[in-house]
Amino acid sequence: MNPTVVMMLALAVGTYAFRLVGPVLHGRVEIPPRAQELLSAGAIVLLAALLATGALTEGGGFAGWARPCGVLVGGVLAWRRAPFVVVVLGAAGTAAVLRAAGVA
Repeated sequence: MNPTVVMMLALAVGTYAFRLVGPVLHGRVEIPPRAQELLSAGAIVLLAALLATGALTEGGGFAGWARPCGVLVGGVLAWRRAPFVVVVLGAAGTAAVLRAAGVA
């Protein structure tokens, strides 16, 4: 077999097993409250890191000021509980206007 196919099959089996563990162990394993708090904090840190890298970098370098400003406007609109369409259009519109104005 091709090594790529073997790797894909191994990843598929691992993914299926990982998803199966949750329902199988539900109710049998007790996670301490402190560990649950740390897992929640870890999820928040991971999402913040993904947001930061997506908003600030492009191709290994700084993405320019238009994208972070668009993300900031979108974040403020989401925080103010604007509808999702308004959040997306506000972020995209801000970035587009800044790029059209020459702010890279």
